[in-house]
Amino acid sequence: MKKHTNRRKFLKITTVAGIGLAVTKNALYAKESVAAETKVGIIGLDTEHSVKFTQALNDPNKGADLAGFRVVAAYPKGSNDIEFSLKVMPTFTAEMKKMGIEIVDSIDALLSKVDVVLLETNDGRLHLEQALPVIKAGKPLFIDKPIAASLADALSIFEAAAQHKVPVFSASSLRYMDSAQQIVKGKIGKVMGADTYSPAVIEKTHPDLFWYGVHGVEALFTVMGTGCKSVQRYYTEGTDVVVGLWEDNRIGTFRGIRTGAQDFGGNAFGEKGIAVVGPWEGYRSLVVEIVKFFRTGQAPVSSQETLEIFAFMEAAEESKNNGGAAVSLASVMQKARKPKNRQKGVSKK
Repeated sequence: MKKHTNRRKFLKITTVAGIGLAVTKNALYAKESVAAETKVGIIGLDTEHSVKFTQALNDPNKGADLAGFRVVAAYPKGSNDIEFSLKVMPTFTAEMKKMGIEIVDSIDALLSKVDVVLLETNDGRLHLEQALPVIKAGKPLFIDKPIAASLADALSIFEAAAQHKVPVFSASSLRYMDSAQQIVKGKIGKVMGADTYSPAVIEKTHPDLFWYGVHGVEALFTVMGTGCKSVQRYYTEGTDVVVGLWEDNRIGTFRGIRTGAQDFGGNAFGEKGIAVVGPWEGYRSLVVEIVKFFRTGQAPVSSQETLEIFAFMEAAEESKNNGGAAVSLASVMQKARKPKNRQKGVSKK
């Protein structure tokens, strides 16, 4: 009975966060196609995603699946203290200017010029602060990984979106690898288990897996689906192995790589066969899904699933802090909802 009670608690918590996200369609996405050009704005130029997404959307030969959307302005502000972000922001800002993108000096200035927003800031600690004015302005919002630097902030983002009836979507491009989508569509029947892997560089300002391991974890959830109830993490300096136990006794694992050869991939084990997860094919498939989201106002990944992915990673952080002990996702969701955790999230040791 206990395992069912815990799962009910988790579903109750995540469902509350997602209430209202099936919003009433407005003029922007009332139809599948938008007649006038939709102006896209970007927040954060401390990641190559900003440049790559702009190149895809502003390509004169981009194709019908991206038609009608164009990046017109960007607010470059990224991390205040992450060395990598500080180093690359001037370079990416210069590249955006060469593509004719207007650089503005505030989020308010950006919002006055655009219809929809891509929040690309590398530093997840800034995402709640940067997302709120977009949400309050009623602009549909895609938030790149990680959606936040804590589960508590992720909850706050989705709650604000529900309150203001604004669609919000977050995903990794690994979700839209063709191999992963073929598995989702039933290529190997029901998925009985899966092992995925990706680089898992640790950034000291974020819980360990939030910074880069999130991509491999999302690939795991893409093929396994939701329903993970507990996590155990085995950590060494060069490697993480995180074992998730699903409610129906399926097991999914994520291997985070910090030494030796690194890549994205995995295997899914199904009723009818075993399939490779990978290779990663680039960003375009994600950009196509973002455009569909902006056209329709319907997020292809639910808030509940995104929150479960981040609960998985936060439980992995807690497992590491407790010597590899099993940690339930329901327990970390309950902690994240406490007011004292709404600013700081999980602590790092």
